[in-house]
Amino acid sequence: MAGHVPINHSSGAMLSANTTNEPRIIRWLLIALALGFLSLFLLLPLIAIFVKAFEKGVAVYFASITQPDALSAIRLTLLVVLIAVPINTLFGIAAAWVITKFQFKGKSILITIIDLPFAVSPVIAGLIFILLFSAHGLFGPWLFEHDIKIVFALPGIILATLFVTFSFVARELIPLMQTLGSAEEEASITLGASGWKTFLFVTLPNIKWGLLYGMILCNARAVGEFGAVSVVSGHIRGMTNTMPLHIEILYNEYQFSAAFAVASLMSIVAVITLVIKSYVEWKANGIKK
Repeated sequence: MAGHVPINHSSGAMLSANTTNEPRIIRWLLIALALGFLSLFLLLPLIAIFVKAFEKGVAVYFASITQPDALSAIRLTLLVVLIAVPINTLFGIAAAWVITKFQFKGKSILITIIDLPFAVSPVIAGLIFILLFSAHGLFGPWLFEHDIKIVFALPGIILATLFVTFSFVARELIPLMQTLGSAEEEASITLGASGWKTFLFVTLPNIKWGLLYGMILCNARAVGEFGAVSVVSGHIRGMTNTMPLHIEILYNEYQFSAAFAVASLMSIVAVITLVIKSYVEWKANGIKK
């Protein structure tokens, strides 16, 4: 057709790929600066942990991570994670569902409460549980009468971990579910599906990658939590020390190789978490495209 001007799609792709007009040297300098920063503050410390962990040999390394107190700290950390992450996942799903699907008074207050762990210091969170459940706390006398121990025991560690991690799943799901809207759920219910079936076969498939992402972040924080757990645990060796607390004790006792050996296990968990997180992000972005 006369006057028809062909559209060059490749030029549009090039424009989208190069969204800035800075000279190439500036771009390379910025990339080098970012890589240098990551190497200096992330990669080198990570390498240093493993170098220090194996400083006295492989035998000392495995002896450090299989020592009874170390195994107890590992088991306790895993137990806390296995309890805290599922509970916070259920809470996050329920909170996100309520906030995004219903209109009610006090919604803004609920969102503020969900954001509270981001604003409150973990040490303050631990002190709150001390004020509530210690021997001289608000519920202390009643707990003592019924022989229920929360502070300086497993329940207190779980409560402290739940508090500092309960925002992650909810905060990941709320904006995602707000973006998705409720049209599909309304259509499902209109066609006769129950609320449970609607959640399982409509909502859950749409939010699964965001849910996994929130669970990964929650898991990472639960494994590495120090401040709140340190306050409520009592630092009882072989009983209430999680991996971060055990590392602190070893370091304070100048058992550096043992401390870095246990720290290397946490570093391995962190690297695995990052790999899984990157995979989830890649899958989520691939589905969006």
